[in-house]
Amino acid sequence: MAHAALADAVNRTDRWSADQALEELYAAHWRQLVRLGVLLVRDVGTAEEVVQDAFVAMHGRWGRLRDNDKALAYLRQAVVNRSRSVLRHQVVVARHLRSTASRELETAPDADTGALDAARRGAVLTALGQLPDRQREVLVLRHYLDLSEAEIADALGIARGSVKSHASRGSAALRELLADLWKDES
Repeated sequence: MAHAALADAVNRTDRWSADQALEELYAAHWRQLVRLGVLLVRDVGTAEEVVQDAFVAMHGRWGRLRDNDKALAYLRQAVVNRSRSVLRHQVVVARHLRSTASRELETAPDADTGALDAARRGAVLTALGQLPDRQREVLVLRHYLDLSEAEIADALGIARGSVKSHASRGSAALRELLADLWKDES
């Protein structure tokens, strides 16, 4: 009965809008299309999204549909094609996650590394705090923001030559301070 009502609705599309025609198609075939999607993508939520996307796409193309009697066939084909796209996307994502996970395992630090890194960071920040303001600013802009000498000069409103001299003096002072701090820790 629902199929006959649908056929009548689809045949009357010259009087109906896309909204009305798709509402009839949705009511009559939503479950069937979702089941098709579930069988293809093996996930109810994903299948529902695929079917919804197919209906949305069809709504946008309703005026270009040459044979309104084939609307259901178009929806089925759209569900199959979109399911294939979802599966291809899932394969790519899974491959990416596997490669990322294996790289992370290869480069995973041992248990002590985190504590040592935190201690080193703290030592560098302490040493930076002991530098004169201009040297600290130049070193932070250079090494933490990776700015060029010209960009640092513009940011601080000083000449490039001043940037070079502050960087040189600041680096030398930082090396000395860090050597003293690490010597005391040993």
